[in-house]
Amino acid sequence: MTSRRRRLATATTTTAVPVVGLGVLAIAFAVTLSGCGGQGGLESSGRTPSAVGPVRLWPDLPPATNPPIDYGENTTERVPGITVPGNDVHAVDPVAVVKAEVRAHEDARSGADGLYEETVRAIEACPANPGGRDRSGVGKGDCPVLAPYYRDLTGNGRDELIVGIRMPDQQVGVRVYLAENGGLTRIMSTVDQVVSVELAGRDLIMRVSSAGIPGYEYRTAWSWDEQQRTMLPARDEIVRVKPPGAGATVVPAPAFVSPTPTPATTPPPGPRPAPPADSSADSSEGTP
Repeated sequence: MTSRRRRLATATTTTAVPVVGLGVLAIAFAVTLSGCGGQGGLESSGRTPSAVGPVRLWPDLPPATNPPIDYGENTTERVPGITVPGNDVHAVDPVAVVKAEVRAHEDARSGADGLYEETVRAIEACPANPGGRDRSGVGKGDCPVLAPYYRDLTGNGRDELIVGIRMPDQQVGVRVYLAENGGLTRIMSTVDQVVSVELAGRDLIMRVSSAGIPGYEYRTAWSWDEQQRTMLPARDEIVRVKPPGAGATVVPAPAFVSPTPTPATTPPPGPRPAPPADSSADSSEGTP
């Protein structure tokens, strides 16, 4: 006990001398600053604004009695007649996949399977494309099935198949397929007047023209929902884009993001029913 007290006393005594030295240095530093006219000193940036939290409006409103709509429920569909060896979508013919869906829903003109009649005829005329090896961007000839893309959108460690279908009036159908149990399940299907389609992480982002709102476009990020086991529009926004110059006309060019853009071809003529309605329907980024 005595030795510990001695150590404390010694420490106190030895630290008292530098304190005086520090005081002299502080006075000298202050004199130096005053001699420079205060340049380089700290300046106040003003008052910090107070944090304002969210304010709930009409807190006395009763809660809704109906549960929220489970958007995207029951929109997945097994593609008939398509087998996927080893659950590897790279081995699948994208044209065969689209043809299988067309033949299973020949008369569908709206909803997730809806296609224009002329688009259906053009798809049936598409040549086979085993394994998706032809990736020119527009298939062959007038085939409206665009070159496939691959990305792990579901986080399962395997690529999903992303297919685009060019349609009249600058519309593009976008479909995503998940390989599971030796077959294909469609987990996303939508049709819109597309400006561009992009892959960012595990999101598929669509930019589309805004009908009736000049100078704006819609941007929707489709993401995998594990509970619904489908791709859902997780984030949706209306974005102002630069308006065209005087007398200029901006026509969006529907296409997937591709290293080499390919000009769109004119779909075959024919009757046009009402445009298909949008519908939601799941991968590691591959080489286009």
